[in-house]
Amino acid sequence: MMMRKNDKIEIDFQCINMHHQTAYRSHLCGQINQRDCQKQINLSGWVGAYRDHGGIIFMDCRDFSGKVQLVFEPENTKVFEQAQKLRDEWVVAITGTVRQRPDGTVNQSLDTGLVEVVVESLEILSAAKPLPFAIEDRIEAGENVRLQYRFLDLRRPVMQSSLRLRSKVIHAFRDVLQDQGFVDIETPYLTRSTPEGARDYLVPSRTQPGHCFALPQSPQVFKQLLMISGFDRYYQVARCFRDEDLRADRQPEFTQLDLEMAFVKETDVMTVVENSLRQIFKTCLDTTLEPIARMSYQSAMMQYGSDKPDLRFGCPLVDIRSVAKQSSLSILAQAAHDDQMSVMALTIAGIGDQCSRKKLDELNHWIQKFGAKGLAYLKVEDDAKGLAGIKSPIAKGFTEQTLKSLYELTQAKTNDVIFFGAGATSVVQRSLGQLRLKLGQDYGLIQQTWAPVWITDFPLFEKNDAGQMHPMHHPFTAPQGDLNLLESAPGQLNARAYDLVLNGFEIGGGSVRIHDANLQKRVFASLGMDETMMQQEFGHLLEGLLNGSPPHAGFAMGLDRLLMLMAGMDSIRDVMAFPKTQTAQCVLTKAPAQVLPEQWIDLHCQPILEDADGGS
Repeated sequence: MMMRKNDKIEIDFQCINMHHQTAYRSHLCGQINQRDCQKQINLSGWVGAYRDHGGIIFMDCRDFSGKVQLVFEPENTKVFEQAQKLRDEWVVAITGTVRQRPDGTVNQSLDTGLVEVVVESLEILSAAKPLPFAIEDRIEAGENVRLQYRFLDLRRPVMQSSLRLRSKVIHAFRDVLQDQGFVDIETPYLTRSTPEGARDYLVPSRTQPGHCFALPQSPQVFKQLLMISGFDRYYQVARCFRDEDLRADRQPEFTQLDLEMAFVKETDVMTVVENSLRQIFKTCLDTTLEPIARMSYQSAMMQYGSDKPDLRFGCPLVDIRSVAKQSSLSILAQAAHDDQMSVMALTIAGIGDQCSRKKLDELNHWIQKFGAKGLAYLKVEDDAKGLAGIKSPIAKGFTEQTLKSLYELTQAKTNDVIFFGAGATSVVQRSLGQLRLKLGQDYGLIQQTWAPVWITDFPLFEKNDAGQMHPMHHPFTAPQGDLNLLESAPGQLNARAYDLVLNGFEIGGGSVRIHDANLQKRVFASLGMDETMMQQEFGHLLEGLLNGSPPHAGFAMGLDRLLMLMAGMDSIRDVMAFPKTQTAQCVLTKAPAQVLPEQWIDLHCQPILEDADGGS
């Protein structure tokens, strides 16, 4: 019934319409061409641009495939009078004859721009009231208005393209894994809340008063249990939920391309994921990805100040401790002599003549939000002139020899600007890493390409803002190194974890899992969990691990974030059909909404409502 040819959808309308006396359409609007000239056809779609030229009416008719120009001639009095009533986004069905456009009227920007359809009969299927915004790719409507009228927003060609790309990516993902022996298994949406990760969305139980289900943040434990169950290779297009503050690339409900494999190590999973991603890009974008480079977490932080580096341009950070130790500038020298601190430089090539004092002052203020006290810089006006060829507020901190050493380390040349960071290592890396990205965008350094990279060897644990140890990924990740450090110095252990980064965005992550119950308990204990809590929260997993668990590992790719990049969008909301706002609301359905009192009673709950003053 549906066939693909030249990556366009072709539909067997004879099969679809064989039970109807009059077909709504025999062709798609966007696929009419010169081969159809002199044919009588049926079209259906939405009214687009309407033009009355000297008594002849021209109108665009649009469906999901594109649009074609309709012509209403005054000789057909009845149809012409009907056409005069049409307005934007009315739904019509027409019968007409295809003809070639007259000389001088061809529209080369349209796939159907060589032809037009002379309308012989017209049926108005549905009227539309005046619209809040035009159905065009470029609109001025705010996001809330777009989401409130999402059914209109989704008619826009750019949104149609995004969601059709989403379908193709999911289809390609399923195809490539099915071909490799993976089994598609659904895991529960209603599960238990666990004390790790973000906040859970809770669902009160009617049949178990005082108890709640939780919507899953991921299928993590269930897919591990499937490996213990002997399924060997699992995958799922998994819906996940997290009650967290939102950003452009986050939503309270999102989709993961999820997989797990038994009897494997890191490289086995990474190879499957890489091959899957390459197939997705080839199928959906006709793009060939190069083999994906691998970089350790430590190298990523040292060179780019981020564990999700954007490798579409260079400008790595450089450790200049050796030069700073010789500097007479106290802020550089003091940090250089302290092993707990770092001194680093970021060189941006060729911007010296564009980087004004005003711009530098703005950057000095901007970088402070990342914890830096300020921004020191050095402009290289002529690298051959030594100290006489630089312009910098900290020029007095250098000698001819230290400046020469600085140039050797940073590879700086005439018209380059060197920026400095000195202080706590985490602050220096974060602030210069963010500065690198900002200057890359401001000065057009980022290439239009795909630059994926694997980041490996993450720390097993990190400290949160309260100084408490928590997993950098999740508590089921296998540690690497001397396991005796779990009790004495857990912060020194690395994880058998791997993230996939694309153009500066983490699009997925995975790890080798702990498949030994005793080791899993030791990791739980490192996080402050006692035996009672372990059994209460994860007893089902521990019991599985005690009953013959194979070594296993897996990965989860964020579909929405991947699609945002593939579609060239700025927000994942533009690749989701019905997303929430940044306050986790659906302005289309007005959810979340209050429910009837009897519904609360059924759930054995009583809501606590805030009054107008914020009290309860």
